Amino acid sequence: MFNRHLRKWLGVPKSFSSIGLYSTSSKLQLPLSSITEEFKVTKTRQVMMLRDSKDDKVKEANVDVRTGRKWVQPLWQSADARHRRELVKQEVRRGEEDRQVRAVSMKQQGQYMKWEMARPRKISWHEMWRMDGQKISFLLRSVYDVLPTPTNLTMWKLIEDPSCKFCGKPANLEHVLSSCRTALKDGRYTWRHDQVLREIAAVLDTHRRKKTKIEKGPKFINFIKGGGESSRNTYSKASGIIATANDWEMQADVGGKTTFPREILITTLRPDIVLWSRISRQVILVELTVPWETRLEEAHERKLAKYQELVTDIQEKNWRTWYFPVEVGCRGFVSQTFWRALGSLGLTGPVRRSLVGKVGRQAEEASGWVWRKREEQWKS
Repeated sequence: MFNRHLRKWLGVPKSFSSIGLYSTSSKLQLPLSSITEEFKVTKTRQVMMLRDSKDDKVKEANVDVRTGRKWVQPLWQSADARHRRELVKQEVRRGEEDRQVRAVSMKQQGQYMKWEMARPRKISWHEMWRMDGQKISFLLRSVYDVLPTPTNLTMWKLIEDPSCKFCGKPANLEHVLSSCRTALKDGRYTWRHDQVLREIAAVLDTHRRKKTKIEKGPKFINFIKGGGESSRNTYSKASGIIATANDWEMQADVGGKTTFPREILITTLRPDIVLWSRISRQVILVELTVPWETRLEEAHERKLAKYQELVTDIQEKNWRTWYFPVEVGCRGFVSQTFWRALGSLGLTGPVRRSLVGKVGRQAEEASGWVWRKREEQWKS
């Protein structure tokens, strides 16, 4: 009964698995708990606290707790009372393992098990309350592939032809969101890519403008007299590649109208973001891809190979060069390579977490727009 109303509230179909609702180890984790599991944990805790109480009066009161069947736990007899309670609660919550076993056997709703490079995404109650019904519904149904795509509608025996309206190929969710050549040509995927790129470029542009103290030579400890205060300056302590220079310039290829900085190298290639420092002769290249989540690794290797020759040519011009191909899945799941690249550049802590959240939401929202316009001609 509760699960049925919960699915209705979230805007997902009856066939939506409880894995998507309650899993704590899937790629998309909601702030929900199974009522059945929480009830078992609560009753177990209550029984064991009364039975193992250090107060003899409480122990001998024989309080009747309404529970189900009892079971014997011989392996836990040597544990103390508190530790035993924790072991029992962990055993009750082992339902998560059962959910993962079920997920492996599910061809569609268990596809997230193959997202090896994608970072998990946790939705908080605060974030969920701020999302409108259409967004949370699209996110859940897209992650677990239960949207009414032509292939799903054919499988559900609601239509007969699963073909894409534009190119004639089978239109599953992967095809609609990332593989239709017609959609690629008319700019849908490029528009989504640029939406995500703007978020990354804005944060990098802010970060490069910060004044950082360039440390040279040995570092010494500054001693301060009792009651005194350390001297303050306009520099901030920072780490990462960007912190090694103060004259960074930046160029972002949003809209495909830029050219590679000629002072570095003359080339027709255009990485998405280029940062360079004339004084320290350093170059940072960032190339973004927004692929289907199961192809994150493939996209990374492809872009790594695409610009390898460019990196070599720049290095031969005596520029110290870093190249970061990064990926943000089209349903909002960032790759591990993106997370590590931000750390290497010097974006850590709340700044990194904030940017990861922003680009994930931007990719998800843009894909939602692509989905809603899937049968309409694109107006660029």
